[in-house]
Amino acid sequence: MDKLFSIGFWSAVARFILRNRTFILIAIAAATVFFALQWKNMRFTYTEANLLPDDHEINLKYNEFLSKFGEEGNLIVLGIKDSALFTPSHFNAWAQLSEKIGEYDEVSLTLSLGNLQKLKRKEDTVGFQMVPFIEDSITSSEKLQKYKHELFNNLPFYKGLVYSPNKQSVRTAVYLKKDIVNTAERKDFILKDLIPLIDQFETKTGIKVHTSGMPYIRTLNSQNIIDEIGMFIGAALLVTSLIFFFFFRSVRATLISMVTVIIGVMWSFGILGLLHYEITVLTALIPPLIIVIGIPNCIFLINKYQQEIKQHGNQAKSLQRVISKVGNATLMTNVTTASGFATFILTNSKLLSEFGIVASINIIAIFLLSLFIIPIVYSYMAIPKYKHLKHLNKRWIGTFVNWMERMVKEHRIAIFIVSIVMLCVSIIGIYTIKISGSIIEDMPKKTEFFKDIRFFEQEFEGIMPLEILIDTKRKKGVMKSATLKRMDELQTYIEEVPEFSKPLSVVELVKYAKQAYYNNNPEYYQLPNSQERTFILSQAKSSAGDTNLLESYVDSTGQFARITTFIKDTETERYERIEEDLKAEIHKIFPPERYDVTLTGKALVFQKGTKYLIHNLIISLSFAILLIALFMAWMFRSFKMILVSLLPNLLPLLVTAGLMGFLGVPIKPSTILVFSIAFGISVDDTIHFLAKYRQELIANNWKIKKSVYAALRETGVSMFYTSIVLFFGFSVFTISSFGGTVALGALVSVTLVFAMLANLLLLPALLLSLEKEIANKKTFKKPSLKILTDGEDEDEVED
Repeated sequence: MDKLFSIGFWSAVARFILRNRTFILIAIAAATVFFALQWKNMRFTYTEANLLPDDHEINLKYNEFLSKFGEEGNLIVLGIKDSALFTPSHFNAWAQLSEKIGEYDEVSLTLSLGNLQKLKRKEDTVGFQMVPFIEDSITSSEKLQKYKHELFNNLPFYKGLVYSPNKQSVRTAVYLKKDIVNTAERKDFILKDLIPLIDQFETKTGIKVHTSGMPYIRTLNSQNIIDEIGMFIGAALLVTSLIFFFFFRSVRATLISMVTVIIGVMWSFGILGLLHYEITVLTALIPPLIIVIGIPNCIFLINKYQQEIKQHGNQAKSLQRVISKVGNATLMTNVTTASGFATFILTNSKLLSEFGIVASINIIAIFLLSLFIIPIVYSYMAIPKYKHLKHLNKRWIGTFVNWMERMVKEHRIAIFIVSIVMLCVSIIGIYTIKISGSIIEDMPKKTEFFKDIRFFEQEFEGIMPLEILIDTKRKKGVMKSATLKRMDELQTYIEEVPEFSKPLSVVELVKYAKQAYYNNNPEYYQLPNSQERTFILSQAKSSAGDTNLLESYVDSTGQFARITTFIKDTETERYERIEEDLKAEIHKIFPPERYDVTLTGKALVFQKGTKYLIHNLIISLSFAILLIALFMAWMFRSFKMILVSLLPNLLPLLVTAGLMGFLGVPIKPSTILVFSIAFGISVDDTIHFLAKYRQELIANNWKIKKSVYAALRETGVSMFYTSIVLFFGFSVFTISSFGGTVALGALVSVTLVFAMLANLLLLPALLLSLEKEIANKKTFKKPSLKILTDGEDEDEVED
């Protein structure tokens, strides 16, 4: 009865599709128009990905910091390391550039050599005032050199802020308005206004300007993602169509397949728009991924149609068999692939959850499109001619199949030995894998903005903000002498850590006030003593309005202060040691009963997010393995078969993990995705092989060897075809400028090749070696889900 139901169901599906072909095509066209209209809702991300859930402790602390001081990542820096700047014409051009930038509505403040203010003691009354550092126009080199000497030697307040600690570079700080930092306005300002102004300056002076800062990095990184979407789609279509044509030697078959996957791509963009999800570095992979996964569906369907035509020449019967037989099998394989992606939904990471939702929906969608479009389009066409079927007789395919059969028949021990050796070597490699939480590691390293990041790391000792939030537990507690001394002690410690830049806080303003009190003698750039404290602190507070420093580093109640430093791109292990030592120093300097001190900032949030994500993805992968094991248990109703089927799919994952260790590829958000994606796809081959194997067992009265070799010959060719398409399809991602995308493409490609070999060699070898344990009617029960054999038709089945 199960057999009858399965055949009857899929026959009904086939009749429905072929009898309603015009209606289905109109429905697909209407759906495509609908999804195309959703494109306007697509949004490109304006922030770097937050890998932590919203209610995570680290996120809550970061949001508390933002509530006190607003968006931290609003600083863009323009740097120059060129002595030619200190000539009157170039210097004035640099000052004019800063002035022009400051005129834009998106900019709240610019801090540059041309508009620097210095704190000066009033001559005729008590207190300080802010006066221009450059009092008149620069007309001579002598005057300019005088200002340069004064800046580098008499104004330590601007060290690390305007000029580099080694006094070789200078920079302009551009503070964007905080309410536009995470909006499209920021992108438009940077791409349409800021960059053209910088280009004009470079053309006019011949001086190279290095530009960086989180808003700038985010904008250019997002633009790179946008640029690469089209490149990926074009490359995926080109590669898969060439491979498809090589296999089938048919322009008609190739065009039908390309149209099918292009509609799938249009739907994928539409689903992103419909769900109002942002296009991130991950969701940008979905459209080309649909091409890569969709083409194997087309291969199975078209290959089966051509085989049927070659066998009996009846078009109607061929199309019905294509839908009822291949539709059945591809449904299972697409469901398992979608399941692999759907497990990302369980990670509690918004970034990965959205990726999992959209990817799994689109995989099912491309299956339905393939199942509908290919049989319907062929039903309107003439029967394929002999030239369209010649590829079915290729000798090299026969040679490949014979080689596989010979290996399994004569060299099973060698297959097991090689597998065990690879497993042992891989385990050694796994122990050498490192974890990376670098926020910039996956960024395109050949781009100018990445080189500029390295420039600022070298010259100004870091670019990724790390914040320290200090709660004094009382109003106006920040400006107390004891608090300032503790903050200064912590800042001294931070300066001694080579990965950190010079920290900035209200302490710098207070030191500067004392220096100004002593006629700007740099030797007095220090905290005031007990006799000086009352006067200098009150005057420093009243003089801070023009600098924006007090407002930026002390909240309105005077209870909370922040210390901002920037950290270099640092290996995770070193970063964790730095963080541990810094927390210990904070605990020592700030008594917990009097102060609450919190570490936060983008650098820390991303580091913690990476570790959280890796932990959750391991759980996700484990769940994917369990889910697919349960699916195969439902399909085959045999626990022993579950174990046998999982081994050839787990070994490639371990081999890839070992390769990552030996090649120095770290575990990070992009590379950890490899395992779930590759497992979800590679298990498809196992399902195809085992389903065919079971059919052969029944047909051959449980003769093991005959059934294994028959299944190998039948499924080997299609598994080889699809694996080749997947290998080259995922290899397309290696043309990316993003390191994570390159690693993802290369590692998935390698894993799928190993998975193909494991399913074609190791799986049959296991079945033959364990035949007595697994291949009997009692152990290998009738499956819940029937896969039709080539000889079965609905009219051949009897009750």
